[in-house]
This record gives sequence, structure tokens and C-alpha cells, in this order.
Amino acid sequence: MFLEHLHGLGMDSRSCARKLSSLRGFYKWLLLDGRIQHDPTINVESPKTWKVLPKALAEPEVNELLNRAALSAAHPQARAADLRDRAILELLYGGGLRVSELTALAVSDIVFDQGRVLVRGKGDKERIVPLGRAALETMEAYLREGRPHLARISSSRKKLNARADGAILFLSLRGTPLTRQWVWRLVKAVDANASPHTLRHSCATHMVEHGADLRSVQLLLGHADIATTQIYTQIALGHLKSVHRLHHPRARLRGNPLKMVEESPKKP
Repeated sequence: MFLEHLHGLGMDSRSCARKLSSLRGFYKWLLLDGRIQHDPTINVESPKTWKVLPKALAEPEVNELLNRAALSAAHPQARAADLRDRAILELLYGGGLRVSELTALAVSDIVFDQGRVLVRGKGDKERIVPLGRAALETMEAYLREGRPHLARISSSRKKLNARADGAILFLSLRGTPLTRQWVWRLVKAVDANASPHTLRHSCATHMVEHGADLRSVQLLLGHADIATTQIYTQIALGHLKSVHRLHHPRARLRGNPLKMVEESPKKP
């Protein structure tokens, strides 16, 4: 009755499932503590939860977002922060990094001559992520003209410890390492419909649309299970349908197929 009541209020299946999980934990505690003799949730089926597809921006939308950041960084009076912000956006999309992975990067993790970055993902698992020319060039500009200014601020404030937090790649205007919340606000300020995770999803989706195999995308994103990566094939399905309609010889046929065969020119 409780779940039916929640459905009647318009609550979706995922929210109902979370509430049911909380109730099960509560009744389990009551049962173990001897306060009840029977768990009333034991035979209650969980509401069916649909797997929510991650949101991805279209390529023109990502290009517009990055172009806006590039215009700010190219201004004659561009500040160190503008160069940093552009490098962050290029890296989020170009490497498909998680926001926590980005904020943890050190300067030494970028290897320019090999075009790659060393990323520490979930469970401290390391992986090598290749970077394109756009990301590398913006990173070089930031390290050459932007970060030294921010690092001088951090040195003058003397707030960094002996661990050499000064080696952290991205610094704030106060010279301290950026937080994940700050990076989220940065992306939202550039595009209200975007987020760091949206750029990560966009990176994977666009690669699949352009023919990348799932195993390669899995390695790039650092997914432990390829089943997580397979969701991007569903996102790219719309693109696949449009390609099929455009290129398959029978994709745009209209009318009676038998009549079309009869009307087709016969071979001599």
C-alpha cells in the first residue's frame, strides 16, 4: 500500500526503490534486535527501475562551449584564470576524465612529447589517457602563461604543505587546489545545460558515433566492466539510424516494394 501511495503521488520507480531499501534496512535492524518477529518487506518486490541514459551534448554544442572558452583565453588581456578554465574544459572533453580525476592531476602527470596524461581513477587505479592536439596546446599555454602566476600566489600565501601541493596541475586564484564543486560551477557558468560528467559522456558518445570500438572507449574512461561502456551504444543509436537512412540503398524506399521491383529497369 505504501509503494502504491508513492506511485499515486507521481514518484518515479527509482525513488520508490530507494525508500523501499531504507525500509528493509530498518526492519532488518528491528528483526535482529528482537523487536519484531517478522519482516513485512521480505515478500515485497522492488519497483522496476529503468537504467537512465547519461546525457550527452551534440558535437556543435560542445564546439560552441569550447569556442567560447577559447575566445576568452585568446583575449589580449586574458588572465591566468581564463587559460586555466579553457585547459580544464578541453581536458574534460578531450580525455573523458571524471571531475575528481581532473582535480587530482599533478603537473608531472602530463607528458607532452607522448601526448598523454596519467590519470588516477576509482580505487587508485592508474590509466594512461591520450590527448589530442587541442587539449595539449591549451595545456601548454596554461602551464607557460597561467599556472606560474597562480603558483606565485600560492607561494606568497605559504598555505601549501610540504607535500608539494604546488605540483597540483590546476590552481585557484588563491593558489590552492581546485575542488570538484568549483569545477562543476565553472562548467555550468559556461553552459547551463552542461556539467563535467556531461562532457565525459559526450566524449564517449562522440567516439562511438565516429566508429570507436567499445573496448577502447572502456580503457579511455576507466570502466571496470564493459557493460558500463555499452550504454553509449544506446545513446549513439539515433546517430546510427540517421547514418543507415542516409547510406543504405533501401533505407529510404517508399510505397509498395513489389511495385518498385516491377518498375525498376530490366537488365538487357
